[in-house]
Amino acid sequence: MDRESNLNRAETFSFVNPWIRYFLFFFSFLFWVFSLLIVGIGVYAKVQKATDTVRDTFLIDPAVILIVVGVVMFFITFCGCIGALRENIRLLKTFSFTLTLVFLIQLVIAVLGFFHSGQTRDALGKFVKKAIVHYRDDLDLQNLMDYIQKEFKCCGWNNYTDWSWNLYFNCSEENPSSERCAVPYSCCSPVPGEMVINTMCGFGIQTQKSQEVDKSIYSMGCADSAVMWMESHLLLVGALTLGMALPQIAGIVLSQILITQIQNEIASPF
Repeated sequence: MDRESNLNRAETFSFVNPWIRYFLFFFSFLFWVFSLLIVGIGVYAKVQKATDTVRDTFLIDPAVILIVVGVVMFFITFCGCIGALRENIRLLKTFSFTLTLVFLIQLVIAVLGFFHSGQTRDALGKFVKKAIVHYRDDLDLQNLMDYIQKEFKCCGWNNYTDWSWNLYFNCSEENPSSERCAVPYSCCSPVPGEMVINTMCGFGIQTQKSQEVDKSIYSMGCADSAVMWMESHLLLVGALTLGMALPQIAGIVLSQILITQIQNEIASPF
């Protein structure tokens, strides 16, 4: 009787914890679906433009960025999802390795950005300069710049005169554009009680003196405004950073535990 009971216990015993296995599966599956959604939005945005994007804007095209991020997420989460479901060590190791690599890259970028803030600012400045130059060439880029300027209450990168980099807003006398010396409406400070947005509120702003400019637009550049925003929202920034790091750490730890359990299961004599 004892022998039969031991045999039954040996047959039902498994080193693999089903809770860890299925939690990792649903965890990966959730982000896998999310990655498909991101790719779908990026592809839809790219198709809806209906015009050829300028090559110089390819790397700063929000639609392209969404597609790239979505594809990377799809590959990583697919390995985790199928690896956990099928108890496939190779897929789980691929999932763990790529997730660790992405996490370390993010960590290195954060550390370098903190200790080399000047170089980081210059790099971001080049990115924003391209976005300003091609503001009218890409609708997604235009919407992104407008959103940033509205949310951070800023105009341009260093200040509002940066909009002279744009062909349409350039303040040179040779510029025939009706928007000459203007800034986008997103630079304008809201008027209390205004129901309809005045999209021409930034016209001629670059020709005005700095004392007059402050009355109608946000004269501070987005670089300084972003720094001030982060300093005043340190708790929120910390929470967002932790919210991005925790799922990645959880995925790495769970996959390593599951890999160890599967290896123990394979090495078990029973």
